[in-house]
Amino acid sequence: MNHPDRHTRRVVEPAGRAVPNNAAQHAVQNNAVQNAVQKHVAEKHVVQKRKEKNVKLRWGALTLAGVLALAACGAESGAPSAKAGADGGGDGGSLVWAVETQPITFNPHQWGQNKARLLVHNQFDALIARGVNGEFLPWLATSWKVSEDGLTYTFELRDDVTFHDGEKFDAASVKANLDQLVAPGYNAALSAIQLRNFEKAEATAPYTLKVTLKAPDGLFLDFLSSPYAGQVSPKSLKNAKDLKAGGVDVVGTGPFILDRFTPGQEVHYKRNPDYKWPPTGAAHQGPAHLAEITYRFLSEAAVRVGALTSGQVQVIEGVPATEIGLIKSDPELKLETSLNSGSAFSYYFNVSRPPFDDKRVREAFRDAVDVDAVLNSVYQGTAKRAWSVIGQGSPQFYDPSLEKTFGNNPERANRLLDEAGWKERDAEGFRVKDGKRLTVRTVNAAPFVRDRRDVLAQAVQAAVKQSAGIDFQVKIVDQGTAQKAVEDNEYEVFENSRGDTDAGAALNLILAKDAAINRTKFGSAELDKLLADASAASDVAKRKELYAKVQKTVITDEALLLPLYVPADQVAYSASVTGITFEPVSGTPNSAYDIRIGT
Repeated sequence: MNHPDRHTRRVVEPAGRAVPNNAAQHAVQNNAVQNAVQKHVAEKHVVQKRKEKNVKLRWGALTLAGVLALAACGAESGAPSAKAGADGGGDGGSLVWAVETQPITFNPHQWGQNKARLLVHNQFDALIARGVNGEFLPWLATSWKVSEDGLTYTFELRDDVTFHDGEKFDAASVKANLDQLVAPGYNAALSAIQLRNFEKAEATAPYTLKVTLKAPDGLFLDFLSSPYAGQVSPKSLKNAKDLKAGGVDVVGTGPFILDRFTPGQEVHYKRNPDYKWPPTGAAHQGPAHLAEITYRFLSEAAVRVGALTSGQVQVIEGVPATEIGLIKSDPELKLETSLNSGSAFSYYFNVSRPPFDDKRVREAFRDAVDVDAVLNSVYQGTAKRAWSVIGQGSPQFYDPSLEKTFGNNPERANRLLDEAGWKERDAEGFRVKDGKRLTVRTVNAAPFVRDRRDVLAQAVQAAVKQSAGIDFQVKIVDQGTAQKAVEDNEYEVFENSRGDTDAGAALNLILAKDAAINRTKFGSAELDKLLADASAASDVAKRKELYAKVQKTVITDEALLLPLYVPADQVAYSASVTGITFEPVSGTPNSAYDIRIGT
């Protein structure tokens, strides 16, 4: 953190309002942040930390609505309880997993929520897998060759794979998937970014596929290993009632078959008895151990934890910092965490409209926040501080030289805002210029709010008001309202993180001038060239050099964003459950293929 001057002094503003130095401001800001967090937590639920003897009391303390909802899930769907599954032992049995977020789609081609990634590979397989060191490994494709010019990829495919509907997996089915992915109106963002260099696919033999690119693309194999490349039955592509939304009639080749979805409650999968084509590196061969698995949608952290400690479910993801001590104190529970790859969770500044069209205001917003204090208040020391658009979960491209080069400097923040003309204050202490308050807004779609980001936003809101007089307004709305705000350019802050296995894919979607989710509205031919050159390069060292320049541009030179934390997955589960692992590159939970109950 920056502390350019540790001597005690006071800066007097034109309105006569005294602004303390950094150290004093620190204490005030910490109090403001803490108060904001405490207020929110009090409104949501009372955090109760109990030892092992009091674990059962947690369930009784949960909100009545949460308990009734959980009971309704089991009653209406007939989902087996965790304890019933535990009695199965060995192969077979049932598992219930409580998740934070309900997927907005079950079609892998439309996937966009990192929290829903663990569901994709239950039902769908990709052509390529990833190894523990990030290497590409065979899956549905047994081998591949790349031409010297990088324009032609030839894949040899497995000949023993079938889709859940009985359709044969072959070169023609892969071609159908690639053609669908670039079909007009299907997934415009993916077509324009990840598959922008795709020219055509040809089935040159029943199990041989030739793909031709328009230009070399160092990210193409990464794409083929991503959830987006999950293979969908050609019959589903043609006949599904709602292809984009997915569901029971959008089928894949995976180890589980989706057979029931109750919106707002749960999704249920049954074992695919014919499965015998797991990715290289899987812990076993043949069908999955579990006979069935139910994922229950429990958005409230306290309800998820209570469901686990009471035995209503066996696994939960999204363990809040306030409950980690409870989990660790219980010898019958286990906890695993993993940093996610891709971009860090950041606040991106919309430079196309005031006040963030002024770089000084962007820098002031960043300097007004003591990110470490905010994160500690919200996550109690469990969050990894981010310093760049790329998170530390992608170490091959992360630039550590950016650490401690910005932020936590209220004195500088106030000086910059004075220079930008925001010198006056209104009755509530917010800065004003030409009769207009210094207001910035963030509008978030509820399905994408995870990791207590609503609480985090309130903490940042308190910090920027207290430190610099900035009015940060936070709105959580439905998807349609959020999309309209984007289309109407009625926002100043865009919150985002992406879990792409190759961070370059995330940068292409967020930073390029015409990128699908470039919400900063910043455009630069130089930046676009850096991104394009890095994507085309196959040499990792060269790509790292180029991405270092990208990071310097957006963080140091242009101050386009405030990085906050590196997303991570936390999974807590009963000690009777084994086989829970994380994908080696993305850091997200693996599918349920290797999970079993007992040893």
